[in-house]
Amino acid sequence: MKGNEVRSSFLDFFRSKGHTIVPSDSLIPANDPTLLFTNAGMNQFKDVFLGTGKRSYRRAANSQKCIRVSGKHNDLEQVGHDTYHHTFFEMLGNWSFGDYYKREAIQFAWELLTEVWKIPKEKLWATVYEEDDESEEYWYQETDILKGRVLRFGAEDNFWEMGETGPCGPCSEIHIDLGPDACQNDDPDHVCGVNTGCPRFVELWNLVFMQYNRNERGELEPLPERHVDTGMGFERIVAVLQHKRDNYLTDIFMPIVEMICDLSGYEYHSDSRGTPHRVLADHSRCATFAIADGVMPSNEGRGYVIRRIIRRAILYGKRIGMDKPFIWRLVEPIQLIMGDAYPEVRERREFIERIIRSEEERFHRTLDRGLEILEEELERLKAEGEKVIPGRKAFELYDTYGFPLDLTQLIARERGFVVDEMGFRRAMDEQRERGRASWRGDVDYTKASVYADVLKEFGPTQFIGYETLNATAKVVALIRSGEMISSASKGE
Repeated sequence: MKGNEVRSSFLDFFRSKGHTIVPSDSLIPANDPTLLFTNAGMNQFKDVFLGTGKRSYRRAANSQKCIRVSGKHNDLEQVGHDTYHHTFFEMLGNWSFGDYYKREAIQFAWELLTEVWKIPKEKLWATVYEEDDESEEYWYQETDILKGRVLRFGAEDNFWEMGETGPCGPCSEIHIDLGPDACQNDDPDHVCGVNTGCPRFVELWNLVFMQYNRNERGELEPLPERHVDTGMGFERIVAVLQHKRDNYLTDIFMPIVEMICDLSGYEYHSDSRGTPHRVLADHSRCATFAIADGVMPSNEGRGYVIRRIIRRAILYGKRIGMDKPFIWRLVEPIQLIMGDAYPEVRERREFIERIIRSEEERFHRTLDRGLEILEEELERLKAEGEKVIPGRKAFELYDTYGFPLDLTQLIARERGFVVDEMGFRRAMDEQRERGRASWRGDVDYTKASVYADVLKEFGPTQFIGYETLNATAKVVALIRSGEMISSASKGE
């Protein structure tokens, strides 16, 4: 079953169960200052869970674009080092807004996995929150899951929370056993098992039973109604159904990986040799979808995250000989794979390519010199028996050579060093104070290329001020300090 068929099969199944199929929300959360990016399918329904909003339907399902690179849900450090973590991914989900609850959610999940997709029940395990007797009873009463395959865990594993505040509740997860060969742990004391970090057991689906709201004081308050919120990683279930132990070997990644191999001359492997390929495939998707939704690389907020993602990819690209801009070329296979489900990627392909290429060219101008300076610093510290890179040196790399702090930390960590992060922050604050003291409101016309990008993407503006004082217009771009940004606050 191809990836697009898996997505369609999921939506068709829940349509047959009376669910309304809703489109994916933007990666930029609407009216939710607590989130940097949309990180779960339920984000667009947060008002319903809190009782402050309503929909015309009580059951819904979709495939939601998600990015997890910050805060409570942050998968960035794992990306590339295994075969199943991603910064950008799709979340297949179904919801009940005060309609069905635990019994039906468990029934639907089991039916789709074992009857529609024919996953052998012998491979499946379920987990429940340690205090949730009801869910455990439903698993054994309403499905034919094998006896002993429902396990109890504490809040860390089986109590889901969207963030520091907001809707939350106990959850039941479904895991698949990929077999003994999937475990590569050589530790003689290692025991394979669910929720042990063993790659043999992979979480497929999380069924969240939303019944609380955690307020700003950290207290749990009952929600006006009980809801169901489920999420299944699209990339993982595609790998299972295509009998791949590596997500990057599925048809939703292979065209991207193959282009990376063709451009670099380095073959892909599922072990550590393939880390650069996986980082590049993942990060190029993340940047492509973020830019398609209006997030422009910059030095603040969401834009800074995407700039870091692109520069992290560039750094890994150098490890397979890619010393010139090339990530922008990966937009083409991405839109071929994803364009039918997400037409915005196809429609804005040329614009996305231009933005990513511009970012690559900018960073490549300073990257090699920055790496030389960092290498000199590491050699100096090694000779002196030190293990901490001074914060001011890390700030110099950031300020002069465009190295985000986490890139310096990444290189340092691989060499056995750490960065004085507090010293970096102090240097950053001092620089900002100097900037405020010297600012005179001058316009930097050297950054005018951003206006050319807007003109090329959206065309010229028609001036009608001589004919009328009132008109309806559309804001197509926000520009601050010579860079496009995705949002602006009052007073900026």
